Amino acid sequence: MGIFDSVKSMLGGSGGSSGGRIDLQKRFTLERTAFTGTMAKFVVAKDHDHGGRLVGIKILDPEKVELFESRFRHLKKPSEGEIALKMHHPNVVETYEIGMSTKGQPILIMEFVAGPSMQNIIVQKQEQHVAGKRMMLIRSMCEALKYVHNQGFIHRDICPRNFILLPDSKDVKLIDFGLTLPATPPFMVPGNRTGTPLYMSPEIVRRRPTDKRVDLFSLGVTFYCLIAFCHPWQGDVVSGRAALHHDTSPPKPLVDVCPNVDPSLARGVMQLMHPKVEERTPTIEQFIQRIAKVKSVYQNGAPSPELS
Repeated sequence: MGIFDSVKSMLGGSGGSSGGRIDLQKRFTLERTAFTGTMAKFVVAKDHDHGGRLVGIKILDPEKVELFESRFRHLKKPSEGEIALKMHHPNVVETYEIGMSTKGQPILIMEFVAGPSMQNIIVQKQEQHVAGKRMMLIRSMCEALKYVHNQGFIHRDICPRNFILLPDSKDVKLIDFGLTLPATPPFMVPGNRTGTPLYMSPEIVRRRPTDKRVDLFSLGVTFYCLIAFCHPWQGDVVSGRAALHHDTSPPKPLVDVCPNVDPSLARGVMQLMHPKVEERTPTIEQFIQRIAKVKSVYQNGAPSPELS
């Protein structure tokens, strides 16, 4: 059985909707599988209910979702889909519809963004995609997070993988609200250690109380990686154990890695990554103000020799 056949089998259904559920196999034509993760599979398909437009379909693993959501059941946490439906911003992926497949899988139907993830750009050091555009991308990522925070949520999984570049590489869209929580005290208590380890704030790693500043830490690490094409902590980055050093071993200063970087921007990025939450930049708005006059990531408009 080929990969398309296996995905079609997983989508289920051979007729119309079943009890109000969405028959994905009947409504959509599968184009390809974009990725398969621990909690979900993401496929690209044509939506025949909407003129054949290309969409992304996130198919969640019901057991994994239940395991995560169960710890918040007494708090009436909104689901990933319910949170995603609230997001309407140019720098956040648009979710069109949520529901259940005929096999009982939670699904999100969303706009399809054709560009690569920031993670691919960084890992493959694809300078041609971001040359002269880094400040535009940084500002776009800031606007995305500002919007999420203003909607009353903490994303909790800010990392390069969750920023998708638009085809012109001048803008991004933030994706994946699978770990997102309301920014209210009941959801900020210690104990919820979820996220992407290499970008995880010390307070999450150490199971301490959290707030929106966990996202600022992760955003700072993401900016560092975008600017330097390397991680601030050069240790055990393969297994993710570097997260254990985010509050015990200082990262290499950005100006040491990229001597040509704008000093104001470099200081701002390092402040976002401060291990002590009380010393970290408190809001995304303050960081945006701090870099308002920065015109280019690099003072001479070109990357430092280390990135060439």
